[in-house]
Amino acid sequence: TARRVGSRNIPILGINLGHLGFLADYSADEIPLAVEQIFNDAMNTEERSVLEVSGGVKGYPFALNELAVLKVDNASMISVRVEINGEYLTTYQADGLIINTPTGSTGYALSVGGPVITPGSDIIGLVPVAPHSLTARPLMLHGTATVTLSVESRDHHFLLSVDGRSETCEDSVKIEVRRA
Repeated sequence: TARRVGSRNIPILGINLGHLGFLADYSADEIPLAVEQIFNDAMNTEERSVLEVSGGVKGYPFALNELAVLKVDNASMISVRVEINGEYLTTYQADGLIINTPTGSTGYALSVGGPVITPGSDIIGLVPVAPHSLTARPLMLHGTATVTLSVESRDHHFLLSVDGRSETCEDSVKIEVRRA
């Protein structure tokens, strides 16, 4: 939905059709109430940040939740070199790395050990996926940070997933991420 709405400034109403529903304040049987509140101008809205991804993305370059660089095969880890604002931070040896918004902190990032981030926070999360290290932990960055990723893998390919839309990239591709 966020991809279809894009920059048109149209609010999105989440309806919980499952179990968690962190962004969905209404259940399916409450849809008439939600519609009534919309028409009576009694609905509150919240601004949410998105990430913009350049390099390796062929389609819509924005993520409401997260982007992830992940290994393609099951046999070996990938190396993800991370730079913040042009300065080297670290190289993760892992199955992948997630960069998430506060909205995305309760999804994939949470499931691999990342923290829940308050929705209005000016923060970007970095969460390694199954790191081969005792010291690799999630890291929170200021929202103005630009994150540059360089990936190396044995088969010279990796997956780039932007809100679940995955593409295979060659490991010569550099990925740059910033808040949009």
